[in-house]
Amino acid sequence: MLLEYYDWGLEARTLQLLFGLGLGLVFGIAAQISRFCLRRAVSGDSTDRGQAGAVWVTAFATAILGYQIAQKLGYISVESHRLLSTELPIAAIMFGGLAFGAGMVLTRGCVSRLTVLSATGNMRAAIVLVLFAISAHAMLKGVLAPLRTGLGSFSMDVPFATLTELPLGSAISIAAAIIGAGFLIRLHRPTWPNLMLAVIIGLVPVLGWATTSVLLFDEFDPLVVQSAAFTLPWSDTLFWIIASTAVPAGFGTGLVGGVLLGSFASAAVRGELKFTAFETPTQLGRYAFGAVLMGVGGVLAGGCTVGAGLSGSAMLSFAALLALTSIVVGAALTSRLLSSSPVAVPT
Repeated sequence: MLLEYYDWGLEARTLQLLFGLGLGLVFGIAAQISRFCLRRAVSGDSTDRGQAGAVWVTAFATAILGYQIAQKLGYISVESHRLLSTELPIAAIMFGGLAFGAGMVLTRGCVSRLTVLSATGNMRAAIVLVLFAISAHAMLKGVLAPLRTGLGSFSMDVPFATLTELPLGSAISIAAAIIGAGFLIRLHRPTWPNLMLAVIIGLVPVLGWATTSVLLFDEFDPLVVQSAAFTLPWSDTLFWIIASTAVPAGFGTGLVGGVLLGSFASAAVRGELKFTAFETPTQLGRYAFGAVLMGVGGVLAGGCTVGAGLSGSAMLSFAALLALTSIVVGAALTSRLLSSSPVAVPT
Protein backbone atom coordinates (compact mmCIF):
# COMPACT_ATOMS: atom_id res chain seq x y z
CA MET A 1 0.00 0.00 0.00
CA LEU A 2 2.65 2.52 1.05
CA LEU A 3 4.80 1.57 -1.94
CA GLU A 4 2.05 2.82 -4.26
CA TYR A 5 1.95 6.29 -2.72
CA TYR A 6 5.55 6.99 -1.74
CA ASP A 7 8.86 6.52 -3.51
CA TRP A 8 11.08 5.35 -0.69
CA GLY A 9 14.07 4.78 -2.94
CA LEU A 10 14.56 1.36 -1.33
CA GLU A 11 13.53 -2.19 -2.19
CA ALA A 12 10.57 -3.74 -0.37
CA ARG A 13 12.90 -6.22 1.37
CA THR A 14 15.05 -3.39 2.73
CA LEU A 15 12.00 -1.50 3.93
CA GLN A 16 10.65 -4.60 5.63
CA LEU A 17 14.04 -5.10 7.26
CA LEU A 18 13.91 -1.57 8.66
CA PHE A 19 10.32 -1.95 9.85
CA GLY A 20 11.27 -5.27 11.46
CA LEU A 21 14.16 -3.53 13.18
CA GLY A 22 11.80 -0.89 14.53
CA LEU A 23 9.25 -3.39 15.78
CA GLY A 24 12.05 -5.43 17.33
CA LEU A 25 13.31 -2.37 19.20
CA VAL A 26 9.84 -1.82 20.66
CA PHE A 27 9.45 -5.50 21.56
CA GLY A 28 12.92 -5.71 23.10
CA ILE A 29 12.44 -2.68 25.33
CA ALA A 30 8.96 -3.74 26.46
CA ALA A 31 9.95 -7.38 27.03
CA GLN A 32 13.12 -6.45 28.94
CA ILE A 33 11.27 -4.17 31.34
CA SER A 34 8.26 -6.46 31.87
CA ARG A 35 10.27 -9.74 31.82
CA PHE A 36 7.73 -11.01 29.32
CA CYS A 37 7.91 -14.81 29.02
CA LEU A 38 5.38 -17.64 28.77
CA ARG A 39 7.73 -19.98 30.64
CA ARG A 40 7.47 -17.79 33.73
CA ALA A 41 3.68 -17.97 33.52
CA VAL A 42 3.62 -21.76 33.24
CA SER A 43 6.50 -22.95 35.42
CA GLY A 44 8.03 -19.90 37.05
CA ASP A 45 8.44 -19.21 40.73
CA SER A 46 5.20 -19.31 42.68
CA THR A 47 5.72 -15.69 43.75
CA ASP A 48 5.46 -14.21 40.26
CA ARG A 49 3.84 -16.94 38.16
CA GLY A 50 0.40 -15.40 38.40
CA GLN A 51 1.55 -11.90 37.49
CA ALA A 52 3.58 -13.24 34.56
CA GLY A 53 0.49 -15.10 33.39
CA ALA A 54 -1.66 -12.00 33.61
CA VAL A 55 0.87 -10.00 31.57
CA TRP A 56 1.19 -12.72 28.92
CA VAL A 57 -2.56 -13.23 28.52
CA THR A 58 -3.03 -9.47 28.26
CA ALA A 59 -0.62 -9.44 25.31
CA PHE A 60 -2.42 -12.47 23.87
CA ALA A 61 -5.84 -10.78 24.10
CA THR A 62 -4.44 -7.57 22.61
CA ALA A 63 -2.96 -9.47 19.66
CA ILE A 64 -6.26 -11.21 18.91
CA LEU A 65 -8.34 -8.04 19.19
CA GLY A 66 -5.86 -5.93 17.22
CA TYR A 67 -5.52 -8.50 14.44
CA GLN A 68 -9.27 -8.92 13.99
CA ILE A 69 -9.81 -5.15 13.82
CA ALA A 70 -6.91 -4.60 11.40
CA GLN A 71 -8.11 -7.41 9.14
CA LYS A 72 -11.65 -6.02 9.06
CA LEU A 73 -10.24 -2.63 8.05
CA GLY A 74 -8.24 -4.20 5.22
CA TYR A 75 -4.77 -3.68 6.69
CA ILE A 76 -4.01 -7.42 6.89
CA SER A 77 -4.33 -9.92 4.05
CA VAL A 78 -3.02 -13.43 4.77
CA GLU A 79 -5.50 -15.70 3.00
CA SER A 80 -2.87 -18.13 1.68
CA HIS A 81 -0.68 -18.34 4.78
CA ARG A 82 0.39 -21.82 5.91
CA LEU A 83 -1.30 -21.33 9.29
CA LEU A 84 -4.62 -21.05 7.46
CA SER A 85 -4.42 -24.43 5.76
CA THR A 86 -7.14 -26.99 6.50
CA GLU A 87 -4.62 -29.82 6.06
CA LEU A 88 -3.19 -30.06 9.57
CA PRO A 89 0.14 -31.88 10.24
CA ILE A 90 -1.18 -32.80 13.65
CA ALA A 91 1.63 -35.17 14.68
CA ALA A 92 4.33 -32.61 13.90
CA ILE A 93 2.49 -29.77 15.66
CA MET A 94 1.77 -31.73 18.83
CA PHE A 95 5.18 -33.40 19.07
CA GLY A 96 6.92 -30.12 18.25
CA GLY A 97 4.89 -28.17 20.79
CA LEU A 98 5.60 -30.68 23.55
CA ALA A 99 9.32 -30.64 22.70
CA PHE A 100 9.47 -26.84 22.63
CA GLY A 101 7.63 -26.59 25.95
CA ALA A 102 10.02 -29.04 27.56
CA GLY A 103 13.00 -27.21 26.11
CA MET A 104 11.98 -23.80 27.40
CA VAL A 105 11.67 -25.22 30.93
CA LEU A 106 15.11 -26.81 30.72
CA THR A 107 16.63 -23.52 29.51
CA ARG A 108 14.51 -21.42 31.88
CA GLY A 109 13.14 -19.21 29.14
CA CYS A 110 11.28 -19.16 25.84
CA VAL A 111 13.27 -18.01 22.82
CA SER A 112 12.01 -14.44 22.99
CA ARG A 113 13.06 -14.17 26.64
CA LEU A 114 16.45 -15.73 25.91
CA THR A 115 16.97 -13.25 23.07
CA VAL A 116 16.32 -10.43 25.51
CA LEU A 117 18.60 -11.93 28.16
CA SER A 118 21.46 -12.55 25.74
CA ALA A 119 21.57 -8.83 24.95
CA THR A 120 21.96 -8.00 28.65
CA GLY A 121 25.10 -10.14 29.15
CA ASN A 122 23.62 -13.58 29.82
CA MET A 123 26.03 -15.95 28.11
CA ARG A 124 23.87 -18.95 28.98
CA ALA A 125 21.06 -17.46 26.90
CA ALA A 126 23.45 -16.57 24.06
CA ILE A 127 24.83 -20.12 23.83
CA VAL A 128 21.32 -21.56 23.93
CA LEU A 129 20.28 -19.29 21.06
CA VAL A 130 23.21 -20.43 18.91
CA LEU A 131 22.34 -24.09 19.49
CA PHE A 132 18.66 -23.33 18.97
CA ALA A 133 19.31 -21.59 15.63
CA ILE A 134 21.56 -24.43 14.41
CA SER A 135 18.97 -27.04 15.38
CA ALA A 136 16.14 -25.11 13.74
CA HIS A 137 18.15 -24.67 10.54
CA ALA A 138 19.04 -28.37 10.54
CA MET A 139 15.32 -29.17 10.78
CA LEU A 140 14.41 -26.79 7.97
CA LYS A 141 17.17 -27.44 5.44
CA GLY A 142 19.74 -29.79 6.98
CA VAL A 143 20.29 -33.28 8.30
CA LEU A 144 17.14 -33.26 10.44
CA ALA A 145 14.83 -32.31 7.56
CA PRO A 146 13.73 -35.96 7.00
CA LEU A 147 12.32 -35.96 10.54
CA ARG A 148 10.28 -32.87 9.71
CA THR A 149 8.94 -34.27 6.45
CA GLY A 150 8.26 -37.66 8.03
CA LEU A 151 6.20 -36.29 10.90
CA GLY A 152 4.59 -33.77 8.57
CA SER A 153 3.18 -36.59 6.45
CA PHE A 154 0.83 -37.54 9.29
CA SER A 155 -1.87 -34.99 8.61
CA MET A 156 -5.61 -34.68 8.84
CA ASP A 157 -8.16 -32.48 7.13
CA VAL A 158 -10.06 -30.16 9.43
CA PRO A 159 -13.37 -28.49 8.50
CA PHE A 160 -12.09 -25.03 9.39
CA ALA A 161 -8.69 -23.37 9.56
CA THR A 162 -9.57 -20.62 12.02
CA LEU A 163 -12.11 -20.11 14.77
CA THR A 164 -13.44 -17.13 12.81
CA GLU A 165 -15.07 -19.56 10.40
CA LEU A 166 -17.40 -20.77 13.16
CA PRO A 167 -20.65 -18.91 13.90
CA LEU A 168 -19.74 -15.95 16.13
CA GLY A 169 -16.29 -17.53 16.43
CA SER A 170 -14.42 -14.22 16.26
CA ALA A 171 -16.64 -12.42 18.78
CA ILE A 172 -16.64 -15.32 21.24
CA SER A 173 -12.86 -15.75 20.99
CA ILE A 174 -12.20 -12.05 21.54
CA ALA A 175 -14.58 -11.96 24.49
CA ALA A 176 -13.02 -15.08 26.03
CA ALA A 177 -9.49 -13.68 25.70
CA ILE A 178 -10.45 -10.31 27.21
CA ILE A 179 -12.41 -11.90 30.06
CA GLY A 180 -9.53 -14.29 30.76
CA ALA A 181 -7.06 -11.41 30.86
CA GLY A 182 -9.36 -9.38 33.10
CA PHE A 183 -9.80 -12.29 35.50
CA LEU A 184 -6.04 -12.84 35.82
CA ILE A 185 -5.40 -9.12 36.24
CA ARG A 186 -7.96 -8.89 39.02
CA LEU A 187 -6.66 -12.05 40.70
CA HIS A 188 -2.91 -11.38 40.55
CA ARG A 189 -2.79 -7.58 40.19
CA PRO A 190 0.29 -6.99 38.05
CA THR A 191 1.59 -3.43 37.89
CA TRP A 192 -0.05 -1.06 35.44
CA PRO A 193 3.24 -0.28 33.66
CA ASN A 194 3.71 -3.99 32.93
CA LEU A 195 0.14 -4.24 31.64
CA MET A 196 0.71 -1.30 29.33
CA LEU A 197 3.91 -2.93 28.08
CA ALA A 198 1.95 -6.15 27.52
CA VAL A 199 -0.49 -4.23 25.31
CA ILE A 200 2.44 -2.84 23.32
CA ILE A 201 3.91 -6.34 22.92
CA GLY A 202 0.53 -7.64 21.78
CA LEU A 203 0.35 -4.99 19.06
CA VAL A 204 3.77 -5.90 17.60
CA PRO A 205 2.49 -9.07 15.85
CA VAL A 206 -0.46 -7.11 14.45
CA LEU A 207 1.86 -4.47 13.00
CA GLY A 208 4.10 -7.23 11.66
CA TRP A 209 1.25 -8.83 9.71
CA ALA A 210 0.09 -5.44 8.44
CA THR A 211 3.60 -4.45 7.36
CA THR A 212 4.47 -7.58 5.38
CA SER A 213 1.02 -8.35 3.94
CA VAL A 214 -0.33 -4.91 2.98
CA LEU A 215 1.64 -1.80 3.96
CA LEU A 216 4.97 -2.85 2.41
CA PHE A 217 3.81 -5.65 0.12
CA ASP A 218 5.15 -5.37 -3.42
CA GLU A 219 2.95 -7.14 -5.97
CA PHE A 220 5.77 -7.11 -8.52
CA ASP A 221 8.30 -8.60 -6.11
CA PRO A 222 6.23 -10.45 -3.49
CA LEU A 223 7.98 -11.50 -0.28
CA VAL A 224 6.91 -14.03 2.32
CA VAL A 225 4.18 -12.66 4.59
CA GLN A 226 5.32 -13.00 8.19
CA SER A 227 5.13 -11.38 11.58
CA ALA A 228 6.82 -11.42 14.97
CA ALA A 229 8.45 -14.80 15.55
CA PHE A 230 11.80 -16.22 16.59
CA THR A 231 12.23 -19.73 15.18
CA LEU A 232 12.51 -18.96 11.45
CA PRO A 233 14.02 -15.48 12.05
CA TRP A 234 16.84 -16.91 14.18
CA SER A 235 17.48 -19.60 11.56
CA ASP A 236 17.53 -16.94 8.82
CA THR A 237 19.77 -14.71 10.94
CA LEU A 238 22.25 -17.52 11.45
CA PHE A 239 22.30 -18.24 7.71
CA TRP A 240 22.66 -14.52 6.95
CA ILE A 241 25.60 -14.17 9.36
CA ILE A 242 27.37 -17.07 7.65
CA ALA A 243 26.54 -16.14 4.04
CA SER A 244 25.36 -12.52 4.02
CA THR A 245 26.73 -11.88 0.52
CA ALA A 246 24.46 -14.58 -0.89
CA VAL A 247 21.43 -14.31 1.41
CA PRO A 248 19.88 -10.86 1.96
CA ALA A 249 18.45 -10.01 5.35
CA GLY A 250 14.71 -9.49 5.64
CA PHE A 251 11.97 -8.71 8.13
CA GLY A 252 12.84 -11.58 10.50
CA THR A 253 16.52 -10.71 10.74
CA GLY A 254 15.60 -7.09 11.32
CA LEU A 255 13.23 -8.12 14.11
CA VAL A 256 15.91 -10.20 15.87
CA GLY A 257 18.43 -7.38 15.56
CA GLY A 258 15.92 -4.88 16.90
CA VAL A 259 15.08 -7.04 19.92
CA LEU A 260 18.78 -7.37 20.74
CA LEU A 261 19.38 -3.63 20.41
CA GLY A 262 16.23 -2.67 22.32
CA SER A 263 16.93 -5.10 25.15
CA PHE A 264 20.54 -3.93 25.45
CA ALA A 265 19.56 -0.26 25.49
CA SER A 266 16.81 -0.84 28.06
CA ALA A 267 19.05 -2.87 30.35
CA ALA A 268 21.87 -0.31 30.04
CA VAL A 269 19.59 2.58 30.99
CA ARG A 270 18.12 0.61 33.88
CA GLY A 271 21.50 -0.59 35.14
CA GLU A 272 20.63 -4.24 34.53
CA LEU A 273 23.53 -5.33 32.32
CA LYS A 274 25.11 -8.34 34.00
CA PHE A 275 27.52 -11.00 32.77
CA THR A 276 26.22 -14.49 33.57
CA ALA A 277 27.83 -17.81 32.64
CA PHE A 278 27.22 -21.50 33.25
CA GLU A 279 28.07 -22.70 36.74
CA THR A 280 28.53 -26.44 36.16
CA PRO A 281 28.95 -28.87 33.24
CA THR A 282 25.62 -30.43 34.22
CA GLN A 283 23.90 -27.10 33.84
CA LEU A 284 25.48 -26.63 30.42
CA GLY A 285 24.25 -30.06 29.34
CA ARG A 286 20.72 -29.33 30.50
CA TYR A 287 20.57 -26.02 28.67
CA ALA A 288 22.10 -27.49 25.50
CA PHE A 289 19.54 -30.30 25.45
CA GLY A 290 16.75 -27.80 25.99
CA ALA A 291 18.06 -25.62 23.14
CA VAL A 292 17.96 -28.55 20.72
CA LEU A 293 14.45 -29.46 21.85
CA MET A 294 13.28 -25.90 21.21
CA GLY A 295 14.96 -25.74 17.79
CA VAL A 296 13.43 -29.04 16.69
CA GLY A 297 10.10 -28.35 18.35
CA GLY A 298 9.75 -24.79 17.08
CA VAL A 299 10.07 -25.91 13.47
CA LEU A 300 7.73 -28.89 13.86
CA ALA A 301 5.10 -26.89 15.73
CA GLY A 302 5.24 -24.07 13.19
CA GLY A 303 6.35 -21.45 15.67
CA CYS A 304 7.43 -20.58 19.19
CA THR A 305 5.57 -18.88 22.03
CA VAL A 306 5.58 -15.66 19.96
CA GLY A 307 5.40 -17.00 16.41
CA ALA A 308 2.55 -19.41 17.15
CA GLY A 309 1.53 -18.11 20.56
CA LEU A 310 0.97 -14.47 19.62
CA SER A 311 1.30 -13.96 15.86
CA GLY A 312 -0.39 -17.21 14.83
CA SER A 313 -2.98 -17.25 17.56
CA ALA A 314 -3.93 -13.66 16.73
CA MET A 315 -5.37 -15.12 13.52
CA LEU A 316 -7.33 -17.55 15.69
CA SER A 317 -5.58 -20.21 13.60
CA PHE A 318 -6.45 -23.72 14.76
CA ALA A 319 -2.90 -24.89 13.96
CA ALA A 320 -1.33 -22.07 16.00
CA LEU A 321 -3.69 -22.57 18.94
CA LEU A 322 -2.94 -26.31 18.92
CA ALA A 323 0.79 -25.54 18.89
CA LEU A 324 0.41 -23.08 21.77
CA THR A 325 -1.60 -25.61 23.79
CA SER A 326 1.02 -28.30 23.17
CA ILE A 327 3.80 -25.93 24.27
CA VAL A 328 2.01 -25.15 27.52
CA VAL A 329 1.33 -28.85 28.20
CA GLY A 330 4.96 -29.76 27.45
CA ALA A 331 6.23 -27.04 29.77
CA ALA A 332 3.84 -27.98 32.58
CA LEU A 333 4.67 -31.69 32.38
CA THR A 334 8.42 -31.06 32.31
CA SER A 335 8.20 -28.64 35.21
CA ARG A 336 6.29 -31.17 37.27
CA LEU A 337 8.74 -33.93 36.35
CA LEU A 338 11.73 -31.80 37.40
CA SER A 339 10.10 -30.72 40.65
CA SER A 340 9.32 -34.33 41.61
CA SER A 341 12.79 -35.62 40.72
CA PRO A 342 14.80 -36.75 43.76
CA VAL A 343 17.97 -35.49 42.07
CA ALA A 344 18.61 -31.75 42.35
CA VAL A 345 18.76 -30.11 38.93
CA PRO A 346 20.83 -26.91 38.70
CA THR A 347 18.99 -23.89 37.36
